[in-house]
Amino acid sequence: MKIYYIKYETIIKFFILLLILLIIGVSILLFKTLYSNSKETFNNEDVFYKGNINEKVIAFACNIDWGNEYIKPMLNIFDTYNIKISFFVTGRWARDNNELLREIYSRGHEIGNHGYLHKDYSKLNYESNKKQILEAEKIIYKITGVKPEYFAPPSGAYNKYTVRAAKDLNYKIIMWSIDTIDWRDDSTKEKIIKRVVSKSHNSAIVLMHPKKETVKALPIIIESLKRKGYKIGRVSDVIKN
Repeated sequence: MKIYYIKYETIIKFFILLLILLIIGVSILLFKTLYSNSKETFNNEDVFYKGNINEKVIAFACNIDWGNEYIKPMLNIFDTYNIKISFFVTGRWARDNNELLREIYSRGHEIGNHGYLHKDYSKLNYESNKKQILEAEKIIYKITGVKPEYFAPPSGAYNKYTVRAAKDLNYKIIMWSIDTIDWRDDSTKEKIIKRVVSKSHNSAIVLMHPKKETVKALPIIIESLKRKGYKIGRVSDVIKN
């Protein structure tokens, strides 16, 4: 009977190889888990970067937490062109501007939820996200008598808890496919017009804010889009349940 001896170096190499294979296996498993969570969070059917209809309709979404002096001029422009859009307001702003919110709503515009405070919702846990959305909803409902259907997280920042909280409260999360970037100091009327008109597409959602240069740009944007055959409307005009 032969007796086989395994060298010490061979045993060490075997365990090193085994350890490497184990590390690779764990890494693959971790990657799949993270990728799966990422898909669940950022490709969720309740998050809309654009509408889901293939028609020549473009939604305007105006987020409000400041800029009161430009809101009525915007409303007058929309009245002139017989256009109704979506205004997403923070609960804090709504609390301090009851009459202005009532005027926006009374002119036929859609009111969306922008959270209670304008903060980074991607850093909040589930309960904090839910509280921010719910507090804004209560104030908006008290003033308008209507519960919003759509939630636009401030700065477009959200995480899986934001998505879950919004869904549990029966909201669809609204992002955008065209950004005016009108909040930036170097955003002139001409730049805003170009950003919107050059990127126009069916079922687009255009993000804007109550800003001086936006007010200047709106008539030209509206007329340019109409010439291209687009109808301009609310978020609910480009999203079908």
